[in-house]
Amino acid sequence: MTSKHTGFPRLYFATLYSLKGLKAAFKSEAAIRQELAAMLVLIPIACYLDVTTVERLLLILSLFIVLIAELLNSAVEALADRVSTEIHLLIAKAKDIGSAAVFVSLILAAIVWGVILF
Repeated sequence: MTSKHTGFPRLYFATLYSLKGLKAAFKSEAAIRQELAAMLVLIPIACYLDVTTVERLLLILSLFIVLIAELLNSAVEALADRVSTEIHLLIAKAKDIGSAAVFVSLILAAIVWGVILF
């Protein structure tokens, strides 16, 4: 039985695993790279805009929600591909639902940006 880390060591190792996951997603997923590129452009724009602090926060948070949805979708797809690369209705359904989550997050970001800017 392996020992589990607690306290600060647990936080340290959890951070390392998270960074490893971000690196893996960045290397293997074009959508992650595209969304990060969009964030690199849009976050400075959000900071430059003459909006309230709450509006600025909403603009930036909506971008992070898209990234979170894409990371979760990528995790589902990787796991599904590990289980089977054959076409299977349940695996296709899981992948489609993950894709729908990304789509909904993109709609949310577009609405937030649209309402605040216009």
